[in-house]
Amino acid sequence: MMRLAANLSLMFTEVPLLERFQAAKNAGFEVVEIQFPYVESIADLVAAKSAAGVEVCLINVPADDLMVGGEGLAAVPEKQAQFVQALSLCAEYANALQVKMVNVLPGRCLDNARKAQYRDTLISNLSKAATFFAEHDILVTFEAVNTRDMPNFIIHNTQQMLDVMNEVAHDNLKMQFDVYHMQIMDGQVSNSIQQYGHLIGHIQFADLPGRGEPFTGELSFANIFANIRDSAYHGYVAAEYKPTVVTQNSLGWMKQLDIAWLAGTARVK
Repeated sequence: MMRLAANLSLMFTEVPLLERFQAAKNAGFEVVEIQFPYVESIADLVAAKSAAGVEVCLINVPADDLMVGGEGLAAVPEKQAQFVQALSLCAEYANALQVKMVNVLPGRCLDNARKAQYRDTLISNLSKAATFFAEHDILVTFEAVNTRDMPNFIIHNTQQMLDVMNEVAHDNLKMQFDVYHMQIMDGQVSNSIQQYGHLIGHIQFADLPGRGEPFTGELSFANIFANIRDSAYHGYVAAEYKPTVVTQNSLGWMKQLDIAWLAGTARVK
């Protein structure tokens, strides 16, 4: 069974993060995800989650300076000790919030001469992460990100994710497949989901070109969601978009796509 989730880092930003749990629940979401919850205390997040009665399905491992233009943590050779510390911090939050999946952002390489070294470091760190979180019964994913929005991102297409999967070769590592990023880089996202659904641990989506809600751009979400439903993937499908209007007013796509199919009770229309 696939379940719909809302990303609280990009959606419901009309209110502070701790209030977004209830806002998402009021909008009909039973499951949420958070990119980087570390701006709030564990106690406050747990209280907000419990009060709203929602599940948190995924958080990101801390990524240092990645979101402000830096290289991040996961692939930088000089930051390997810091990456290990980030795993421990992430585990504290994940265990408290009962999160069963964490995502590693590979990051950037700003020196072309060191790309091979950065990639080797990423492989090593993903192996460490997969082994570490297996002890917590938490799945690790990693995500390719398009180079239009994030130039120099070290892993930026589906084939690169597959290559990394083969090299790490760990049962506790899967791909995080972002429809928005992979449509920009590869196109044919429905085909990729059908072909590699068994290797995907998490799916996120937004429309192109502006990363808005479905039906604000060029993607055929009825087709994409039908292909997700019919693939070997049976995990969460997370709305990770930047609403073009107030978040509550951006949710018309849920009715248009007959989202009941996510609970197995209806097909996309």
